[in-house]
Amino acid sequence: MYKRILVPLDGSKTAEGVLPHAKALAYAEGAEIALLNVAANPAQEFAFEDPAIAGYTVAEGEKSANKYMTKVCDELKTAGFKVTCHLREGGPATTILKMAEELKADVIAMSTHGRGWPASWLIGSVAERVVRHSKIPVMMIRAIE
Repeated sequence: MYKRILVPLDGSKTAEGVLPHAKALAYAEGAEIALLNVAANPAQEFAFEDPAIAGYTVAEGEKSANKYMTKVCDELKTAGFKVTCHLREGGPATTILKMAEELKADVIAMSTHGRGWPASWLIGSVAERVVRHSKIPVMMIRAIE
């Protein structure tokens, strides 16, 4: 039923809360886990007076994300899972949805803070936008904080 599970990670323990569930699903289905890290480009979010600051910030973010994703990928591979790692830049919800299509994922597995409706409406929620616009099933795991 599931051949490819897309798992967005942002480097936080909250996001990693989905990993045990994604691993169980991958094990049961013999599926591949496709990890995705989406980095927002601060040059797009903020107007820096000095472009060198934006360039430095982006480079440091990419270096950190690459190191993090390599670590998580290696841990899953060592445990015997089929894993691919993807790093992208852009808006998180939009990029997750695009990658799901590009990778032909069968399900998106992700964690959420579990904020109620007023909080997600006021501050926005990547998970909520993914659920609302996804063309494939989304497995949401409420993070234990």
